[in-house]
Amino acid sequence: MADVIFQKQSAPGAVPKSPPDPVSDRQLFDIIELLFFAYRDFVSDPDAILDEFGFGRAHHRVLHFVKNHPGMPVADLLEILKITKQSLGRVLRQLVETGYIEQRPGEVDRRQRLLYATEAGIALADRLSAPQMARIRLALETLGADRREVAVRFLQSMINERERAHVRRILQTRD
Repeated sequence: MADVIFQKQSAPGAVPKSPPDPVSDRQLFDIIELLFFAYRDFVSDPDAILDEFGFGRAHHRVLHFVKNHPGMPVADLLEILKITKQSLGRVLRQLVETGYIEQRPGEVDRRQRLLYATEAGIALADRLSAPQMARIRLALETLGADRREVAVRFLQSMINERERAHVRRILQTRD
């Protein structure tokens, strides 16, 4: 039996739309590898700074979110980082003991622990983000006119769909 293919007829003089170019597996693997290399270089400068303090990437992530979201409850930080209480506890304890983060009780619920970066913590977070911001700024300059919007759309699309609204809320609550 012959296959029957129905095609929608175009209006006279209309330019038919060509289907979007499919992305080959090779092109997708290239993007995967580019993401690996970009991430490697994106974290390399902060990693060198963190080594000076005996800290690792977990310290950087905690400091980043606490600095940018003052008064963040520990529970929210756990949700953002998707780590265990035990993992966060170790890192947080080090940051508190070294004077980069302070914990305060909640105003309504005194059992709640709210996190704030100290002046030293803010300075360290800024020092860690400076080379990353410079790297992103330089990369955006190589793109077209809507460069930031395209990059943001791409990165948002990489986030699990069920997490996107949560991430948007986090970004909107930044000071």
